[in-house]
Amino acid sequence: MTTAARTRGLTTAQWLLALLGVNAMWVTDLLVMDGGLNDNLLTVLGRATGLYGALLLVFQLVLIARLPWLDRGLGMDQLTRWHRWTGFWVLWLLLAHVVFITLGYAAGDGSPVLSEVGTLVFDTDDVLKATVAMILLVVVAVTSARAARRRMRYETWHFVHLYAYLAVILGFLHQVTTGRDFVGSPIATAYWWTIYGAALAVVLLARVLLPLWRNARHQLRVYRVVPESPSVVSVYITGRRLAELPARAGQFFLWRFLTKDRWWEAHPYSLSAMPDGRGLRITVKALGDGSAWLRTIRPGTRVFAEGPYGSFTSSKRGRRGALLIGGGVGITPIRALMEELRGDVTVVYRANQWEDTVLAAELRHLAQRTGARLHMVVGPIDDQLLSAAHLAELVPDVRARDVFVCGPPGMTDAVLTTLRALDVPADQCHAERFAFAA
Repeated sequence: MTTAARTRGLTTAQWLLALLGVNAMWVTDLLVMDGGLNDNLLTVLGRATGLYGALLLVFQLVLIARLPWLDRGLGMDQLTRWHRWTGFWVLWLLLAHVVFITLGYAAGDGSPVLSEVGTLVFDTDDVLKATVAMILLVVVAVTSARAARRRMRYETWHFVHLYAYLAVILGFLHQVTTGRDFVGSPIATAYWWTIYGAALAVVLLARVLLPLWRNARHQLRVYRVVPESPSVVSVYITGRRLAELPARAGQFFLWRFLTKDRWWEAHPYSLSAMPDGRGLRITVKALGDGSAWLRTIRPGTRVFAEGPYGSFTSSKRGRRGALLIGGGVGITPIRALMEELRGDVTVVYRANQWEDTVLAAELRHLAQRTGARLHMVVGPIDDQLLSAAHLAELVPDVRARDVFVCGPPGMTDAVLTTLRALDVPADQCHAERFAFAA
């Protein structure tokens, strides 16, 4: 990674954390100024956890907006980790809010807890909306856990995740109509309307308006479909003024193919060739209904793409030598990077069997053309393949290289562990797990 790229990533993280910290202090001030510490302890804890949960929920909206600034500065892997971490903190804070505020009100009224629950949910304005919002957030959180995510189709997981937006809206309506800390003073009201409005505006801009503008500008269509193997297909996409599309080798888009029965499905696929200003290409393995269906798509089909996303690009390179490690269909962004990178480049392709070596002929041709060294590591799962000793044998100067890794999460984690065992500096290891927001 270049010094500028490292500095930008550090500065982006620091700005985000500083912004969150300043707002947390401001929320605390609002709680104190409104007399929030004068209630019984349980009610104070309930109000505090509710306020901090609401603040983190706004922070979540900013993280999932996919702002180009955040994407370039942090990268998709770090954004995904922050998104998961803050998401579970939102859930626990809001659950704590429900428990503490119910116990606090029951203690203040001298009423049974169950009776207080009924009063809050059914007899208090807009608390029913908050209850529905809480249920939706719990469902989203449960389906986001790795164990549940592995058992769900991507399409199902993505659809369930969209309910988080409804939960945010319902929670906001509850907060701004009944929350003392939201309506207790003009300053508090203005503050919460401002931060919610700004966060929703960012989501609208980055997730809706920018993609609409780019797709109207570039008019993407399927040009041709090429089977690469019985389970893998490449889709070539063309359009207008593609040289002005800010896409780079190693990045991915969210793709929608606008047919009658599939237009609503969005799938994250990396570019499998370096953008050349004339066309784009993705190479997809049939892992689900959506990816398997691509084999049958017709040339001329309109395409709606959101992106490009990801910082898994040559901008990370800061060393003379580069090592690219790809596994399975995760070789696609590696192949695109291989086409762009020049100089001392080594590529390692890991697959369980030769039938799984997608684009192997292209990789050999690129290696001959660019002078890169290509190692095909093929065999069943084995602790010795890509172990520290094996990788050091393949690439003796690995510590002096920038290392780019992309593959299934298990393989990526194993390779990163190997790189740590070889004492490769962390800022030279760049990973893109082939699992979007998982």
